[in-house]
Amino acid sequence: MYVQQMRLYERETQKAGLSKLHGLRHRYAQERYYELTGKQAPACGGPSSSELTEEERANDQVARWAISQELGHEREQITAVYLGR
Repeated sequence: MYVQQMRLYERETQKAGLSKLHGLRHRYAQERYYELTGKQAPACGGPSSSELTEEERANDQVARWAISQELGHEREQITAVYLGR
């Protein structure tokens, strides 16, 4: 399903004269992380997971899982690509 949607997205953006827009997904993930946690993602200079309190780590995991699902992924681990660790 994801591959089909990605191909459709790529075709439509090419028709509109746009390309290489995957960076928008990174930006979305990073902004969404801030909305959900109140902190910048590690990839944006925010604290790394080792610097978080236990409560902040729990919030981090909830946010990462939500973002992963919003981006169409089935694994929280993929968020490391967008957000850092």
